[in-house]
Amino acid sequence: MRRKDREISDLGEMESIIRRADICRLAFCDRGIPYVVPLCFGYRRGAIYFHSAREGRKLDMLRNNSLVCFEMDLDQELIRSIDRCSMRYRSVIGSGLARIVEERDVMAEALDLIMRHYRQEPFIYSEETLESTVIIKVEIEELTGKACGY
Repeated sequence: MRRKDREISDLGEMESIIRRADICRLAFCDRGIPYVVPLCFGYRRGAIYFHSAREGRKLDMLRNNSLVCFEMDLDQELIRSIDRCSMRYRSVIGSGLARIVEERDVMAEALDLIMRHYRQEPFIYSEETLESTVIIKVEIEELTGKACGY
């Protein structure tokens, strides 16, 4: 990281950003072309979980290249003075390997994690819901944090 004065090195602080973020931007790469999609997510013990439809561009890219990158940010505020503008923020960027979760019990658990992240009560998922849903699990291999103005 170029700006060491902005680096967040404490894992607990980075996890706090993850737990408070509303959206995770997940980046895939397909034949050298990057693709980023904002997603709802859940987090637990070094892994991020996403839900998806069973077909689509994300899954096509994931099947070709399981290495992904993600970004989350919060507390953004434009800071303006007479002669300069800056932005206050906290963010995490990471990478890892993504895989599709096939086990039904893990799928339901991941859906519960996602629901809890958005302060919703878990519920019983119908077989139809589980049949039409894919869970993507990203095992975090690298994580960096950065803050400006805090």
